[in-house]
Amino acid sequence: MELNAYRIMWLFVFFDLPTETKKDRKNASVFRKNLLKNGFTMMQYSVYMRHCASGEAADTHEKRIQRILPPFGKVSILRITDKQ
Repeated sequence: MELNAYRIMWLFVFFDLPTETKKDRKNASVFRKNLLKNGFTMMQYSVYMRHCASGEAADTHEKRIQRILPPFGKVSILRITDKQ
């Protein structure tokens, strides 16, 4: 597959998770650790990013994120091309 700046994708995950109870803190910590295991890099404490070689790879990682979502809080995913 030819590399193309319009095909190469970046995924950004932004989240605001509750940390009031011990269980909330545990859920937030597990979510962050899972992002790191899936190849994401921390830009800021609640902003993670990952390079994907194609839109299909980005789809795969989005689905993985959806499977590990914590029960409470706000999680947003932004997908942009390398050219953007």
